Amino acid sequence: MSAVTSLKDVIFGDLEREVGFTRKVLERLPAEHFEWRPHERSMTLGRLGLHVADMPDWIRATVAADELDAANAPRPPEKLTDNAELLARFDRNVVAMREAVARFDVANWDRPWTMRRGEQVIVTRPRPIVYRIWSVNHMVHHRGQLCLYLRLLNVPVPTVYFNTADDPTWVFE
Repeated sequence: MSAVTSLKDVIFGDLEREVGFTRKVLERLPAEHFEWRPHERSMTLGRLGLHVADMPDWIRATVAADELDAANAPRPPEKLTDNAELLARFDRNVVAMREAVARFDVANWDRPWTMRRGEQVIVTRPRPIVYRIWSVNHMVHHRGQLCLYLRLLNVPVPTVYFNTADDPTWVFE
């Protein structure tokens, strides 16, 4: 870490890249296949897309406060009707996430983070674990699943980390 690189830059340095490429994947989801699933135990394309679209809100919740009360947390809709609705939801979540990241005081980075349901504590973990594994890596994991769904549906898969068979553009950011 150079003298000019802040801890905040290190913590959130790759976040914009990840949400940008996540949006590119969400843009490709065909609404006519929102009820499709590759296996009976898999989420439908629409449900998985909605889950990914809500991941920036998980990031927001992780950095905006030291706890989340699941009893009061808003629930996602059962399903979305079209891709525009999905992208609008993702975009709203990204705006709120960016605002929370901008306000985040790195002095709170090592504080524990708790999820509760009313008085019942569900889990308490270090904030870095909740941010990186439960939020960012979780979004990346499900984004990869969406790319597989796209491939199985014969929808061109966008470039995420490098190029794909459908998009020969080499991206190295």
